[in-house]
Amino acid sequence: MEAKTDTGIVLMNLGSPDSTAVPDVQRYLNEFLMDKRVIDYPYLLRWLLVTRIIVPRRAPNSAAAYRSIWWEEGSPLMVLTQQLQKAVQHDLQLPVEIAMRYGNPSPAVAYDKLLQQNPQLKEVILLPLYPHYAMSSYETAVEYAKELHKKKRYPFKLTIIPPYYNEPDYINAVAESMRPYLQQDYDHVLFSYHGVPVRHIRKGDITGGHCLQVEDCCHVPSKAHGFCYRHQVYNTSELVAARLGLPAEKWSVSFQSRLGREEWLQPYTAERLEQLPKEGKKKLLVVCPAFVSDCLETLEEIAVEGKHSFISNGGDSFTMIPCLNVHPLWVQAVVKWCEQSVTTS
Repeated sequence: MEAKTDTGIVLMNLGSPDSTAVPDVQRYLNEFLMDKRVIDYPYLLRWLLVTRIIVPRRAPNSAAAYRSIWWEEGSPLMVLTQQLQKAVQHDLQLPVEIAMRYGNPSPAVAYDKLLQQNPQLKEVILLPLYPHYAMSSYETAVEYAKELHKKKRYPFKLTIIPPYYNEPDYINAVAESMRPYLQQDYDHVLFSYHGVPVRHIRKGDITGGHCLQVEDCCHVPSKAHGFCYRHQVYNTSELVAARLGLPAEKWSVSFQSRLGREEWLQPYTAERLEQLPKEGKKKLLVVCPAFVSDCLETLEEIAVEGKHSFISNGGDSFTMIPCLNVHPLWVQAVVKWCEQSVTTS
């Protein structure tokens, strides 16, 4: 497309600690877990829980986990997001910046950079790098970006690309990134998604009476689906499986990264990794479509901890399929959506 000098792009990801030092990890965890859309308890209770219990206990272990997957260039998530930025900017011929929901750089830094490049900036296209809508991921990223845009009274319009969990280009990119791994001998494909509390699903139900209340609610048409993480991840899995021709008995869905003792979406990935070998599914492929960039949750929680659990419980082979990262079809999809947002806005 012909470059529009009055338009800029921001790719917004989750974020990462600045380093693997415990104070940096502690600072990052505090910001992340104090988010009212992540732990949606009253402020005082959240503050006591996060700053006095969770973070002091988790920070040293999390720092060690980050050290185990940290690259020479820095945080894998940060490096991969920067690589995506360069690839998109090359194909799109528009200024592209990155922002993080937690840690650095913030959306304000990205906005300022775009304005420095072009003081006549009229519009910024924001693409949250979250395929599915969840209060604790897509929603909090968007609301944070909008809040900073309004607070600092930026002169440009902010246009936000909606969740793309069922967009054909995203489905195609996920499927084709998986296809080479399906050439090997395998028993089962596990689609592992980041979990959320069941409470969040009910809270996000705009109808007030559908999610987890109607039988087979994810497959009964409802306006709630536009904001329902559970429906959207199952929809993604079904579309990808159909595109790849996976038989129903050869794949399943689970949820990882549970925090605390309350009920989260089930089945839990950790439990399924223990059970699958006992069910005769000893050669496993795992894919994590909720993450478009490899990060701690994929490289350490799945590829290291998950593999160890699966093999220890009788599994023979375990392969984690990389996230989309900078897969050519994913780059093409991002470029296409940004072009469409520019031309139709």
